[in-house]
Amino acid sequence: MPVRLAGQDTRRGTFSQRHGVLVDVETEEEYVPLAHVNELQAPMRLYDSLLSEYAALGFEYGYSVAAPDAWVGWEAQFGDFANGAQITIDQFIAAAEDKWGQRSSLTMLLPHGYEGQGPEHSSARLERFLILAAEENFRVVYPTTAAQYFHVLRRQSCAARRIPLICATPKRYLRMPDTVSTVDELTSGGFHEVLDDGRNPDGVQRIVLCTGKIAHELRAERDERDSPVAVIRLEQLYPFPGAQLLSILARYPDDPKLRWVQEEPENMGAWGFVRGRMIDLAGADLGLEVVARPASGSPATGSHKVHEEEQRRIIDASLS
Repeated sequence: MPVRLAGQDTRRGTFSQRHGVLVDVETEEEYVPLAHVNELQAPMRLYDSLLSEYAALGFEYGYSVAAPDAWVGWEAQFGDFANGAQITIDQFIAAAEDKWGQRSSLTMLLPHGYEGQGPEHSSARLERFLILAAEENFRVVYPTTAAQYFHVLRRQSCAARRIPLICATPKRYLRMPDTVSTVDELTSGGFHEVLDDGRNPDGVQRIVLCTGKIAHELRAERDERDSPVAVIRLEQLYPFPGAQLLSILARYPDDPKLRWVQEEPENMGAWGFVRGRMIDLAGADLGLEVVARPASGSPATGSHKVHEEEQRRIIDASLS
């Protein structure tokens, strides 16, 4: 299958995490290692785009429609950069199948995660995509390990039904040991829509539901404090994996205390969506509480110090 990935600084990765294209310092000749794995392989193409999300995403969307046999992806330097392409998202990616029967399997890689870099570099606005997600017109995922990330992209390329994929990809994962996967985990198995904690359910007094980067911080602090808390990760938000989640919850003691934990303000992120799905799933929200930043008009604070204080408060409230 041909692979095409474009975006700002995509060939080397915004923070030099990708060595997609090597350049000879003397001759300036370029070499793409993944384009030379096998003589019979399909083309592997990586492109650096200009800082015009509207034009770049629009082109990649059009390419994905015209080349249904290719895996086509657009990568933003930060998730909020998708704001500049909102017209393309609303008018085409989200609505084209409904309007014209026009299908796309475009993948959007949107760095998302609160790391103290301010309002412009924290949120990919998951809540917007979850609002647009209905009738299985999107897949929205927030994987937490390298294997999960690999398998969800592989699933996207092999899926029979062509649907756009929204994938949250935090920058901190690049240097976070907890996200590392073994070679066996990469070469076998598949994508898991929900990840259980893996600990003995006996003695668990509280279950924390979350998605993405915050799970690693919660698990690390939980282990440090030896708290009787299980952390369950929703790796896929839409379509909502209700059956898998109920199956995992059934492993734990009856009537557990449930908390949804997120980094985003309470009026943003996945909270509103998840609460609605839990009500649909169980006929009630199961007493689900939320731990989040206070509702806000801004996605994040502009102060790194305030960010650290807010993050610590979320961790404490989740495990207390």
